[in-house]
Amino acid sequence: MGSTRILVLKVSVGLVTAVLGTAAVIAGLVSSRVAARVAHLWGRTCLMLVGVPVVVKGLDHIGPGERYVIMANHESSLDILVLLAAIPSSVEPRFLAKKNLFRVPFLGRAMSSAGFIPVDRDDRSTATTTLAQSLEAVHRGGSPLVFPEETWTIDGRLLPFARGGFLVALKSALSILRVGLEGPRLVLPPGKGVVRPQPVIVRIGRPIPTQDVGISSRRAITDQTRCEIDRLRGSAGHLHDEKACGSRIRN
Repeated sequence: MGSTRILVLKVSVGLVTAVLGTAAVIAGLVSSRVAARVAHLWGRTCLMLVGVPVVVKGLDHIGPGERYVIMANHESSLDILVLLAAIPSSVEPRFLAKKNLFRVPFLGRAMSSAGFIPVDRDDRSTATTTLAQSLEAVHRGGSPLVFPEETWTIDGRLLPFARGGFLVALKSALSILRVGLEGPRLVLPPGKGVVRPQPVIVRIGRPIPTQDVGISSRRAITDQTRCEIDRLRGSAGHLHDEKACGSRIRN
């Protein structure tokens, strides 16, 4: 991709972010649902501009009017845009996103207006606050969206899953909607600033119900979720631990 085209793309994406970011701030004052629609449009528009089509499979696993704790693998800084474009705005996904993203002009205000939740990965003492904010998002009708790996994978393999999102699911009794992303790491590798246009596949799995499931089953739910997300990544999947994937969830 030539340097001129890269510059044009950066300017175009910046303008779209400024316009739709401002729209999201205004929409957030009216309705979180309207803000979610604007965020969905922002994700789709930015990906269209950079030539990255998104193929979504498994949308029938999302029930009308249902709310979830959404969990996905984390491959690239492109992941948020991909998920915004792929997940229906009616679900009102509320990302748990890195705190520094909220300092980006237009983007930060738009994320706050859309109900996204800032996470400080460097300060573990804020975990209780993040949990409370996530449960509040559920109370307001949103679906917390978590990257349980908490950071990008470097070699393409899934990292260990943190417990925070699973505690949110168990305490809120919301089902876990498992999502596998295949391709963002190839389109925009971690630490790189050049987009390599090609399709990204988003696979949505069957939700895991958590209603009437005890906290003691957190480990089993974590193992099953991690194995299923790895499977949903398609050709990128590497896990073959049948014992972990077969852990039993206890009520």
